[in-house]
Amino acid sequence: METQELPELPEYAERVLQVAEEIPPGRVMTYGDVAEWLGEGGPRQVGRAMALYGSAVPWWRVVRADGVPLPGHERRALGHYRAEGTPLRRPAGGGPPRLDMRRARWDGGAESGPAEE
Repeated sequence: METQELPELPEYAERVLQVAEEIPPGRVMTYGDVAEWLGEGGPRQVGRAMALYGSAVPWWRVVRADGVPLPGHERRALGHYRAEGTPLRRPAGGGPPRLDMRRARWDGGAESGPAEE
């Protein structure tokens, strides 16, 4: 049986994954935040890097700007958010919880842990 070699991790993707690993438990950054932090690319490039290579890092901490959990991964993401104490909110019209972006968003500063109430 042949072993298939994984393609080399592109440098940009490596940098995206490094940022994802630095986000503290209970906090999140948007795809656009990560691109801005890196000073390169945009939300789509970050999303692509996370989709292709992000399974080994805390992928649930890199999110859409609207706070809706990643489609198809909602249950797993919500489990991580609850375990880490990530601030959540219920939409006014009901439905599944969303991230409370005002409280959960991390700006890359030194503090860590869930945002203060």
